[in-house]
Amino acid sequence: MHKKMPFPTREVQEYEAIQASTWTNPNLGSPIYGWKIFEQIQEPTICIFNTMIKAFLLKGELNRTTEIYKNMLKIGMYPDNYTLPYVLKACARMKCCHLGELVHGQILKLGFLMDIFVGNTLIGFYTAFDNVEAARFVFYEIRCTCVISWTVLISGYAKRGDVYEARLIFEECPVKDRGVWGSMISGYVQNNCFKEGLKLFRLMQMTGTDPDEAILVSVLSASAHLGSLDIGIWIHRYVEKLRMPMSLNLGTALIDMYAKCGFLDMAEKLFYEMPQRDLICWNAVISGFAMNGNGLKALKLFNEMQSAGIRPDDVTFISMFTACSYAGMANEGLNLLNLMCNVYHIEPKGEHYGCIIDVLSRAGLLEEAKKIVQNMPDSSVPSEEAIAWRALLSACGNHGLVDLAEAAAERIVQLERHSGAYVLLSNIYVAAGKHETARRIRKEMKNQYIDKVPGCSSLEINGVVHEFIAGEKTHPQLVQIHELLETINNQLDNSTHILHGSDR
Repeated sequence: MHKKMPFPTREVQEYEAIQASTWTNPNLGSPIYGWKIFEQIQEPTICIFNTMIKAFLLKGELNRTTEIYKNMLKIGMYPDNYTLPYVLKACARMKCCHLGELVHGQILKLGFLMDIFVGNTLIGFYTAFDNVEAARFVFYEIRCTCVISWTVLISGYAKRGDVYEARLIFEECPVKDRGVWGSMISGYVQNNCFKEGLKLFRLMQMTGTDPDEAILVSVLSASAHLGSLDIGIWIHRYVEKLRMPMSLNLGTALIDMYAKCGFLDMAEKLFYEMPQRDLICWNAVISGFAMNGNGLKALKLFNEMQSAGIRPDDVTFISMFTACSYAGMANEGLNLLNLMCNVYHIEPKGEHYGCIIDVLSRAGLLEEAKKIVQNMPDSSVPSEEAIAWRALLSACGNHGLVDLAEAAAERIVQLERHSGAYVLLSNIYVAAGKHETARRIRKEMKNQYIDKVPGCSSLEINGVVHEFIAGEKTHPQLVQIHELLETINNQLDNSTHILHGSDR
């Protein structure tokens, strides 16, 4: 005979009712119905409180999340190691540091800091406020850290831009899984240390650790910025070999890499093979054609995007203005500016004005460009306005307009302390034959301790990216490179001598 199952207790019935009404999936269920049931319960248990707190957190109703927590404390109910992480996450998303610190005090009082889930969430809470010092203090207070603890702390330092400290912590980590490797690689890429990110990726490969999708996306981003096509192609083949699903993030990263490396046919092929395309994906392919000078194709894709019901954003219009500039489509650029402002109601930023001025100046419409700059609305960020004035100054240099260049340079200097305005103005004076004035500008730069930003170039040889910065001697093979250049120069001199001798 089958053993009869006992009827569930009242507490179990209440818990199951709350669970059924709120549901664990944030896209299903309704916390409101759960709340109505919750209000009828005379003595709710900690599990029921946790269910309601989690339900409101998943739905993004953060104030309700913290209110339930406060009410729980008022009736003398103590939180557990499930309650505290939920509340800390709500505080982080609300940007409510003070309340989170009070929760931290409760964690210490109740002895939950040793709990790995509570400790990791607390580290994440402080890194959300860029308070990595507090996060690190918590990290070392946890007696038994795990790889998640290391990952969260590394990500916190990287988010703040301190990749040096992040790398030191990374090196300390005793066990490095994909999460730890990924957080450091991503940290480098997010802080524009693309070369270092690729180096670390190679080190990871040497350890036999297989990359996940997040790591591949980070490495593709680094490859795109450095023009490292070999690594990008390797990742594409790796994805195909393992038959990894082409997710939106991974597909967009591959499209962006191929586009920035100039392989537009492959970027377009991948784009149209994507099972779904969002705004970021459209922006990647449009930007690719724009930066490679194919303005007509970029405009065609832009029209396709609108027909597909995708609303362009400010990034889309920057790409479109760039496309119009390279293709010499001034009228189309002005039409797009009108579309941006009056149809999509997107307020232009300094970058948009800079691109439009470039479009007009390339078409020789300097007066129109000048009027747009002068009629720009006042910006609370000086660097935003300076972008447009720098574009006008550059245009003046191309057309030899010294007077207008002087006015533009004067305005740039008022807005920001940057060497670019001085260098551009100096070059314009040289081109106009005003060498004495150019020397005065250079002397003024020196007196004000304004250094010219050094030029930088990179090239890829056998999958390795070599970077060269003007004035620096950091490349490990610089001596051999100079010896080779000297040999080439000598051979050229000898060839010239022989050619001149044969003419006699």
